Amino acid sequence: MSGSETIEQLIHTLINDNLDLGCAIIEAVATRQAVELIDVEIAQPFSQQRKQREAGGPAYHDTFAYAQGPFARVPEALRPKPGHLSASQQRVYEDFVHVWHPHSQNVGATGSGLSGGATVSSTLGVPRAYSPNSAPVSSINLSTIHMSGLTSITQPMELGSEEPVTGIAQFLSNPAQVGVSESSVLLGGTIGAASNDLPVSSTTVTTNEITAMVPPPSTSAADRLGSILPELLNTGDALERYQQVAQKLEALIANDGKDVEIQSVIMEVPDILRRCVSRDEAALAVAQKVFKSLYDNTSNTTYVSWLLATLVAIRDVCKLVVKELTSWVIYSDEEKKFNIDIIFGLIRSELLNIGEYNVHLAKLIDGGRNKVATEFAMSLVQALFAHDPVGFTEFQNVLDALSKHTKRPGSPESLQQLIEIARNNVLATRANKEENTANEITLVDPNQVAVLFSEWCQMCNHVSASDAAYTRFVTQLQQDGLLKGDDISERFFRILTELAVTHSLVSEQIVAPGGSSQQSPQQPHISYFSIDSYAKLVVMVLKVVCTQYSVEITPNKASILSKILSVTVRSIQKDAEEKKASFNPRPYFRLFINWLYDLTTTDGHHDSSNFQVLTAFANAFHMLQPLRVPAWSFAWLELVSHRSFMPKLLMCNSQKGWPFFQRLLVALLKFMEPYLRNAELPEAMDLLYKGTMRVLLVLLHDFPEFLCDYHFSFCDVIPSSCIQMRNVILSAFPRNMRLPDPSTPNLKIDLLAEISIAPRIMSDVDGALKSKQLKTEVDEYLKRPEGSSFLSDLNQKLLLPQNEASVAGTRYNVPLINSLVFYVGIQAVQQLQLNKANPSASVQQINHISPMDIFQIGTATDIFRSLITSLDTEGRYLLLNAIANQLRYPNSHTHYYSFITLYLFSEATQEITQEQITRVLLERLIVNRPHPWGLLITFIELIKNPRYNFWSRSFTHCAPEIEKLFESVARSCGAKVVDEGISVQDGSH
Repeated sequence: MSGSETIEQLIHTLINDNLDLGCAIIEAVATRQAVELIDVEIAQPFSQQRKQREAGGPAYHDTFAYAQGPFARVPEALRPKPGHLSASQQRVYEDFVHVWHPHSQNVGATGSGLSGGATVSSTLGVPRAYSPNSAPVSSINLSTIHMSGLTSITQPMELGSEEPVTGIAQFLSNPAQVGVSESSVLLGGTIGAASNDLPVSSTTVTTNEITAMVPPPSTSAADRLGSILPELLNTGDALERYQQVAQKLEALIANDGKDVEIQSVIMEVPDILRRCVSRDEAALAVAQKVFKSLYDNTSNTTYVSWLLATLVAIRDVCKLVVKELTSWVIYSDEEKKFNIDIIFGLIRSELLNIGEYNVHLAKLIDGGRNKVATEFAMSLVQALFAHDPVGFTEFQNVLDALSKHTKRPGSPESLQQLIEIARNNVLATRANKEENTANEITLVDPNQVAVLFSEWCQMCNHVSASDAAYTRFVTQLQQDGLLKGDDISERFFRILTELAVTHSLVSEQIVAPGGSSQQSPQQPHISYFSIDSYAKLVVMVLKVVCTQYSVEITPNKASILSKILSVTVRSIQKDAEEKKASFNPRPYFRLFINWLYDLTTTDGHHDSSNFQVLTAFANAFHMLQPLRVPAWSFAWLELVSHRSFMPKLLMCNSQKGWPFFQRLLVALLKFMEPYLRNAELPEAMDLLYKGTMRVLLVLLHDFPEFLCDYHFSFCDVIPSSCIQMRNVILSAFPRNMRLPDPSTPNLKIDLLAEISIAPRIMSDVDGALKSKQLKTEVDEYLKRPEGSSFLSDLNQKLLLPQNEASVAGTRYNVPLINSLVFYVGIQAVQQLQLNKANPSASVQQINHISPMDIFQIGTATDIFRSLITSLDTEGRYLLLNAIANQLRYPNSHTHYYSFITLYLFSEATQEITQEQITRVLLERLIVNRPHPWGLLITFIELIKNPRYNFWSRSFTHCAPEIEKLFESVARSCGAKVVDEGISVQDGSH
């Protein structure tokens, strides 16, 4: 037995013998720290409770525990309150133990004034008349009921809202007694009770009419329930019923039907959609049918106008329709895309996302080079300008694109006149808006806002405050014009933010564990009541404003939230800039935490709206990134990695949130890069680094595909000296993949099924090449290398200017090297796959030669060989790091770059190059796990394959310490130091 094996056995024995002791020590330390932390948290409530008891006052209760935390989401009626239960809450518990005898209940006696109306509408499912200009009205004529009588009926609201439930339960649970006569007694009694104070002539519902409306008795509760509730539809049913509606609509239009008749037919469409199990899916399917019909009937302008009205009706049911219609228009063929009548109709009906369509059309114009798009845009501009000169300001991009066209020779004079008129109108509109804004801003009085905020805080602190009271308060704010979503709203929320933060900071004091204040730099305490109250106000504003009124007059929830977040961002930036080192981020942090808890949901049915909320937060966090507000860094990292934000954003809406979180993570790494590059980590930066590593490990465990797809972006901003962090990112692999053991004897990498599959890359690989105008040159060289001076000039183009080099800490443009290496490799892999797919003699030749020779096909290898030879030590090290960054999980890129690494090692003419290749691989292996799979298989192949004569190289045994290091790493990789069949030269180890 060798000495090393003996030492290994001793280590295992010591570990096994002392494992329990180690765990006990860790448990004791963790327990002690937890007790200390708990003592700190409960010190203040205990102190307040002790003082309350000594003063002899009422029993102490913590208002925050009932108004915030886990109870915040519970409806007000169900939320526990200090003291005894209310009468209605007590009755709930009594009903659970009360034995109910249905046959002893007097059905007719259950009705009350309010329950009569409720029973009629909720148990009989009376059809409703629906028109575009009026709210749904019951077909039973109750319009003659006097308002005075109705007011007196609705006074006991809380009791009245409970009574109809009893009537429904009796109606469904007693099939033997529910007949025509008894139902008549139930309805007649309740309606009669509701109209005792009314003239006899005002009651127009007779017993015979009610008898006709009551469904016949059935034998099961399920059948009776089915007769009460409307039938649920699937998407297929909805399409079939829409087809019937479309036929009726077509017939009415063909026969010159009345507008009222056509409108009533169109209104059947939203009724159908509201009965669908998946409303959004059905709405989009029907909308697609209508959209197709638009272009099938372009010559019939009347039919097109009514089809647009149908789309408006669908939009009122499903807001996703606007987004999808915009996509259908953008990605349709030119004939549909440039149909002026339909596009103008869609815009006029507010069925297109103007912002997105404006940008798209401006790109199509391409400065006038696309003649068809330019002519279409001119016609659209004229039509829109004639329709709404003020609203035309939303098409600024189109105006700019057409304006560029007017500067070209030969542009039509009519276009120049149109642009001039439009621009003058835009300037006039902006001037009027600025003047109105300046006048309106003075109307927001800070003192008035302070009074309103004080009233709101008192309401939040009141134990009996209900959601109804909150709603009334917010409604009053809206009626006062403070929530219109304009500059007045911005000023209003800015003042509120400043008030809440100021009150919170004023309350800051030093609290000792005993509860008394003392001058000590430990455990600063802040009262967050004002912050929590303001957060709750914002949540209620979003809830009330977005649900109380129609969508036409109410701003979108995400847009209101974005405006509030924008105000908060500016407040943080201003506060941090003014206070410098004394800036306290905790009130703002608490504010964001409250909003993340209350505004994000895990409900899959609201995935789209939840995505809008999360992206609004993501944009706000991007504006507050550490590079812009360094004092906010720790709060920022905790927010972006919070369980209410990071996992929800990454799981929401089919990975559409990934680019937003990638942008945040890149911003964090850019901030840390100068410190990590110089290995100078002050205490604060060391803590931030550890926090970042924990976030990356969470992503590696829960969202490995995210790290896989964006690995290039992350490695681009991680300095080459930061090996551990880069290894974590490069070790990610898809969750559905099982990695082969790299140390498996005779492992054939090229036979793995995954090795021929290209990984998904969502990073901007060629961005750096494009910014330096190198991409075209690279493409030209890869296609026609003969006679090109590309390679001879390349080294100079990879260097940074003198001023940038001093800031970056290197003479080389590292992102450009990374981009060049990865882009060239991707092109080479694509070419190899094309060659393998081509059944020619050359391919058959490929299949009979070694994999190393396969990868030499093409000019990509010439680029790598030229760079490794001509670059100096620093440039060569950066080049090898860029290659090693692609040694990841099994895929075609890993396969290619592994062989490129081995090829460069075997073909190197100087041992210094081989030593650098070994260094790049080795320094990534000697750090703690995890290690990328591709890195391991490359290093194992290098030290095991006799082709490379690794152990004969002088640098492997230049010193005893180096020799032992190589042996240790080789053993940890599962490889023997000297493999069987390796020819060992004299003097080698």
